[in-house]
Amino acid sequence: MRLATWNVNSLRSRLERVVEWLGTADVDVVALQETKVADDKFPVMAFEAAGYEVAYHGLNQWNGVAVVSRVGLADVEVGFPGAPGFGDPLVTEARAMGATCGGVRLWSLYVPNGRTVADPHYAYKLEWLKALRAAAAGWTAAAPEQPLALVGDWNIAPTDDDVWDPAVFTDTHVTPAERAALQGFVDDGFRDVVLPVTGPGVFSYWDYQQLAFPKKRGMRIDLVLGNAAFADRVSHAFVDRDQRKPKGSTTGQGPSDHAPVVVELDGGEA
Repeated sequence: MRLATWNVNSLRSRLERVVEWLGTADVDVVALQETKVADDKFPVMAFEAAGYEVAYHGLNQWNGVAVVSRVGLADVEVGFPGAPGFGDPLVTEARAMGATCGGVRLWSLYVPNGRTVADPHYAYKLEWLKALRAAAAGWTAAAPEQPLALVGDWNIAPTDDDVWDPAVFTDTHVTPAERAALQGFVDDGFRDVVLPVTGPGVFSYWDYQQLAFPKKRGMRIDLVLGNAAFADRVSHAFVDRDQRKPKGSTTGQGPSDHAPVVVELDGGEA
């Protein structure tokens, strides 16, 4: 079974590219983030024509998550218990969706960016992660043998090895509080299943500005954290950097600023 996570940075701007990639990459399940499309405008038929079921959650032109699967799509859950809202009035943003695909419980997550330490989004980010950790602990306790993966754009670089130059990053994505929040999931038994395969210095995000991609000025913020039942089945993992290249597709559509992170599993239902 091959699954992936990809922040597509506007699905409608990259729909043909994403659907083409599903076929060429032979992916069974992909968790999408930052789809930036409301539910009534989601391009369901494009995925169905390619042989995939899709569950999606989007409120407007911001955020948005989806799970796309050709190995079954069941027990879809939008949001998680205790997820905080943001804004005035408070809105629970479209940042989390769970589904069971091929026997694996997968959560597509788009963690708030945080912006700057002084910004209200930073406190919101930490609160959101705290609530997610509590929810994940409940899922694990309820079904410890169920393969469970928390995947997506975490907007956190776990260590200094996960940014191209630690001296450049002095604000969000690398602060002790953010990294401690992420470490909490590891302390609870979730494992980063990609790093042991790829080794350090393999990034998943590169800014559009200042030739960041060709200059290899990236970050590793798209993560796959699995419980033991999931992590023990991982046989391979990689970042598909070709999809960050302007010519990584025949569709002519430009790339997202993120590349897909792909994980292969042994055994299971698919």
